[in-house]
Amino acid sequence: MTFGNRLSFAGSAVGGIAGTQEVLNFCARHAITPQVDIIPVDQINGAYDKVVAAEARYRYVIDASTLTPSNA
Repeated sequence: MTFGNRLSFAGSAVGGIAGTQEVLNFCARHAITPQVDIIPVDQINGAYDKVVAAEARYRYVIDASTLTPSNA
C-alpha cells in the first residue's frame, strides 16, 4: 500500500504474535541483534538512494531525536 510520495506500509501474514515473540525470545537468549546504520533525518534522501542502488550495507534507522517540527 502506498501513501503520498514514496511512503509505504507493509506487513506479513506469516506467523503471528506468538511466533514473533518466540523469535524475539530466541534472539534475546543468544544476544542476536540487528545490524543497523543510525542516520539523522537530513540523510534520508542519501540513504534511500543507496537502498535503490543496492549499496546499503545495513538497515537504516532514523534517529528520532533529529526530527524537528519543520521536517517531521
